[in-house]
Amino acid sequence: MSMTDPMADMLTRIRNAGMASHAKLDVPSSNVKVAVANVLKDLGYIKNFKVISDNKQGVLRIYLKYDANQEPVIHEIKRVSTPGRRVYVGKDNIQKVKNGLGASILSTSKGVLDDVAARQAQVGGEVICTVW
Repeated sequence: MSMTDPMADMLTRIRNAGMASHAKLDVPSSNVKVAVANVLKDLGYIKNFKVISDNKQGVLRIYLKYDANQEPVIHEIKRVSTPGRRVYVGKDNIQKVKNGLGASILSTSKGVLDDVAARQAQVGGEVICTVW
């Protein structure tokens, strides 16, 4: 079985692991997935992540974060741009998620950035996902 959208697979695994209250999850690694995990960590949505090398492409292990009531910090994580429908935004059209409570993660010419960093860097790009 071939996977057509590995990023959507990663986001779905994060969503499912959060609903099942798992402490960590493993995803096949790639440079873009590591960059998205780094942005999620910087924004405080996940505790940590690490890349475990194996004989194939490697494994990205993500440690999920929960609040005091053991509710997942990530309430919702959605794929925006898909292989069949790419969504691009200019630097002046980057939308706020949940009126600034959430974040968009964009793939820009300056790397993978959240919406606030992309506005500061004055760059637009492809909207990978939204999270809050």
